[in-house]
Amino acid sequence: MKRHLTHLSRNILQNKCSYTLSLSRYLSTQEAIERRHHLFSLEKKRQLENVGRIEKIEVNYKGVPKDCTLIMNKDISTPHDCAKHLSEWHAESSALALIDGAVHWDMHRPLTENCTLEFQAYNSAEPQQVNKAFWRSCSFLLGAVATRAFKDKVEVTLHSFPGPDIRSGSFIYDVALSLPSWRPTPQELHTLTAEYVSFCRRGDPIERLEVSEDLALEMFVENEYKVKQIPNIAKANGKVTLYRVEKHVDISKGPLINHAAQVGRVAVTAVHRLESPSESPQLYRFQGVALPAGVILNHFAFRVLTERAKKLNPARSPLGAWEDAREPIAAQA
Repeated sequence: MKRHLTHLSRNILQNKCSYTLSLSRYLSTQEAIERRHHLFSLEKKRQLENVGRIEKIEVNYKGVPKDCTLIMNKDISTPHDCAKHLSEWHAESSALALIDGAVHWDMHRPLTENCTLEFQAYNSAEPQQVNKAFWRSCSFLLGAVATRAFKDKVEVTLHSFPGPDIRSGSFIYDVALSLPSWRPTPQELHTLTAEYVSFCRRGDPIERLEVSEDLALEMFVENEYKVKQIPNIAKANGKVTLYRVEKHVDISKGPLINHAAQVGRVAVTAVHRLESPSESPQLYRFQGVALPAGVILNHFAFRVLTERAKKLNPARSPLGAWEDAREPIAAQA
């Protein structure tokens, strides 16, 4: 089945005017998830096999319990691998890595050269980039929850999420649903929250992979929105950065946090219909609020946050001409 779908998508790519419509007739939401997961795994394996002769690099770790030098494998070892040499606490609690004191790096992204390494947690002295990565990751995970929360008869197509803006009061994901006038009940929002909590408690790592524009188009061939976005994203260097948690694969500049279990208290607070009579299927803005695991906030204070997060997030609507509204590359590091 997987071989058949891959062959089918390659044939469709030869005719870019019709391949999205054609393949969407063959793939359900769940089949599309499985297919992207499979292609992500194959590409990750291929990239590892292409590393060739293994070279060693020196990683100079700075931090508790003491500074030390680790000898790791170039283009294979990740900051998470380094953290495991130190302690389980380092591996579980670190949100991001800081390379050479300047570049924020995903915990599961291979290191490419000799460097200094520091780990950043949610109690870092300068938490701005960690907070942005957390908010961005919450949007990414919200997309994963949205694709799993509906029955098969409802078509779910992820559009995009903007760069994190903590001041807005909520993280968001804009999702197209084959529901023309859905207004979720409090119970349905509670169900979405429960699904989010359950998904995060599995603690799956959030993996990063850079792929070519052609492969990205093949992976998202059934998603008309992503197909339009990918060429704009790939203009800079011909590459598209993907992330995977469990079987969910999506596009983001990153960086994202270490693993899903670092999301603690969370609530899906609202789903707003974005007005557009000509839009079919209808686009909805999913919104939520969350705290990192281990951050304690009393019930009253968290309720204030959830009430604020119910208001329509003012981020740019994606219904107009698509623009790359995510953070610029320089902010990614």
